[in-house]
Amino acid sequence: MATMKDVARLAGVSTSTVSHVINNNRFVSESVREKVLTAVKQLNYAPSALARSLKLNQTHTIGMLVTTSNNPFYAEVVRGVERSCYERGYSLILCNTEGDARRMNQSLETLLQKRVDGLLVMCTEDYRPSQQLFSRYPALPTVMMDWAPFEGPNDVIQDNSFLGGETATRHLIERGYTRIACIAGPRDKTTAQNRIEGYRSAMKQAGLPIPSGYEIYSDFEFSGGLHAMQQLLALPEPPHAVFTCNDAMAVGVYQALYQAGLQVSRDVAVVGYDDIDMARFMTPPLTTVHQPKDELGELAVDTLLHRLVNIDLAPQVLVLTPELVVRDSVGRIQS
Repeated sequence: MATMKDVARLAGVSTSTVSHVINNNRFVSESVREKVLTAVKQLNYAPSALARSLKLNQTHTIGMLVTTSNNPFYAEVVRGVERSCYERGYSLILCNTEGDARRMNQSLETLLQKRVDGLLVMCTEDYRPSQQLFSRYPALPTVMMDWAPFEGPNDVIQDNSFLGGETATRHLIERGYTRIACIAGPRDKTTAQNRIEGYRSAMKQAGLPIPSGYEIYSDFEFSGGLHAMQQLLALPEPPHAVFTCNDAMAVGVYQALYQAGLQVSRDVAVVGYDDIDMARFMTPPLTTVHQPKDELGELAVDTLLHRLVNIDLAPQVLVLTPELVVRDSVGRIQS
C-alpha cells in the first residue's frame, strides 16, 4: 500500500507539500499540485483516516448505544441520527446492546477505544452504562436520548411525557369517553411513569374515576399491548377507551380487539404514543401523540457537536413538545 512518502518521492516534492495538496489547507502552485495528484493517481494512494484522526485528535465519528427492541420507534430515531450525521460529515458507529448490561459496557468500551468524538445513548434505564468506565474518559461529550439522566455531566433530550399523556387522555374525554384505561410502559422507566401520571391528571381534572384494573404496566412491545388488552377485556366492566403509552403496544391492542371480535373506534377507542410510520397504515389509522423522531435525532447530533466546541458549558436538558395527531381510532360518544 502506497504511503505519503511514496507520493512525495514520485512527485519530487516534500511530504508536507503532499499533505497540503490532499488537505487543501495551504497554497500550492498549480504545476506542483498537478504533479502530486498525478502521483496519487498512479500509486492509487488513499490517505489514512487513522493517521489524520491522531494528528487532529478527531475522528469525525459518533458512537451510539441503543437497546434492541421490536418497537419501530427506536429504528426511526436511529434513521434520523444517521441522516443528520451524514449531512454534517460524520460517520456513525451503532452498537445494539440487546438489553444486556455486560454487552452494553463492552460496546461502550469498544466505542471509546475507537476514539469516537462523542456518544449518543438511547438505552433502557434498567441497565445504565458503567460510571467507572465513563470516569476513564471524562471529557467525552455524551447526550442521553429519550431517557432519564444518570449521574454525570451529560446533555439530555426528552419529550414532555407528562404533557403527552395528559393530551392523549383529554382527547378521549373530549370525545365523550368516561371509562378510560391506560396501558403504561415498564414501571421503572421514567417516560412510562410520566405518561401514566399525565393520564391520571387528565382523569382527575375531569372528575372521572379510575376503576381497579384500569391501569396496567407493560413493556412497550407488541406482545405487551396484546396481553394487557386481554386483561382489560376480562374485567367485569371493560373500558370503552384505552390510552396506550406507545404505538407498539397499540398494535398489540388492535390484535387483542380483533381476536375478541371487536372493532377499534366502534367498540373501543384507542390512542397511542410516538406516531411511528406504521400508525397511519393501521386499520383504522391510529390517533397518537407525535414525537418528532427526525428532529430528536437531528437535535441530538447538533447538541453533541455543539458540546465538542463548548466543553465547559453546563449540561442541558432539552425538552421536545409532543403533539396529538388525530386519525380514526377514536369515535365520538354523544352525550
